[in-house]
Amino acid sequence: MKKLLLIKYGELTTKKGNRNTFIKLLVRNINAILNGIDYRIQYDRVRMYIESDDIEIIISKLQKVFGIHSIVECYKVNNNMEDIQSSLVEVLKNVSFKTFKVETKRADKDFPTPSMECSRIFGGVVLKNFDCKVDVHNPDLVIKVEIRREGAFLYIREIAGIGGYPVGIQGKGLLMLSGGIDSPVAGYLSLKRGVDLECLYFESPPHTSLEAKNKVLKLASIINEYSGNIKVHVVPFTKLQEEIYKNVPESYVITIMRRMMYRIASGVVERRHLKVILNGESIGQVASQTLDSMRVINSVTNLPVIRPVACMDKLEIIDISNKIGTYETSILPYEDCCTIFLPKHPVINPELDKCLDYEKRFDYSTLVEECINNIETHVLKNEIDNDLL
Repeated sequence: MKKLLLIKYGELTTKKGNRNTFIKLLVRNINAILNGIDYRIQYDRVRMYIESDDIEIIISKLQKVFGIHSIVECYKVNNNMEDIQSSLVEVLKNVSFKTFKVETKRADKDFPTPSMECSRIFGGVVLKNFDCKVDVHNPDLVIKVEIRREGAFLYIREIAGIGGYPVGIQGKGLLMLSGGIDSPVAGYLSLKRGVDLECLYFESPPHTSLEAKNKVLKLASIINEYSGNIKVHVVPFTKLQEEIYKNVPESYVITIMRRMMYRIASGVVERRHLKVILNGESIGQVASQTLDSMRVINSVTNLPVIRPVACMDKLEIIDISNKIGTYETSILPYEDCCTIFLPKHPVINPELDKCLDYEKRFDYSTLVEECINNIETHVLKNEIDNDLL
């Protein structure tokens, strides 16, 4: 009897001709996150198996790998009735339960005993050796047996994975990452759909502090636990932001500033051969996120802009931020460049003609290019740096 982990793919099984591509990328991502651990991995189109003496450590790491439906701690035995029955007793001898049921899946159709009959026989073995009774509706313990050509697999512990697609299967996008609650959640949801990330943060010293930048780097480090190779590009935004405040009416400052951010993001996407811009905008949450504002701001780029939290309310976003561990960092009181000079009455239905007129008042093209040329890039490790703040 051999103890190992069985990985179930979940959504990947809906793929047909390109399923192997998804699985190979998942294996690559698993190898990256398990770097430094002694383990052996085997896989095919249906299942993946991992053997190691560090099962619990591996489980904790795999729970942050997208593309995994569930992680099963199981025992592999020879696929004959005698070995399965004796192994079942061995597996259950240290387990406390009063009620149970057995579920058998006979994937190997050459196995002579049908699934229902297997469950009846295995259930009889459990009743004979333990003080318990059958409860098919609400059992303390569900005993699962999978009979495959390569062996039989017994398990009573199945841990949910986080599903989604393997990170990187869709290519890379650029996440506009602020220090707020929404954009880290948008990053997490993008990773879940297979989009690998680079991040863009706008800093405006001395108006924004070093703590504000470190806060963003820590948020990026947290979501990097689900990726492993995130880069954060820090844009020196002070000069351009000050020109905006000098030349643009107060009510339009945020609209013009966001248009400049989109221009810079578009330049970074093109230079780094990325595919899309992603951000944490949620419809109607603030003045720059009304539909009219989004239309006017978005008009500066032809690139796709993905907004993963666009149709979520704030409480839904907060729930996810708590789940992924970014909330406590996001609420730290360090302001970013979008909040330090927030006007009292920002326009909520901006007019494109006015934006174009205001932008003629200063040489924004040169300033945008200067921002892009002076970006500072941070390559994150696959761990949270608790010393950033």
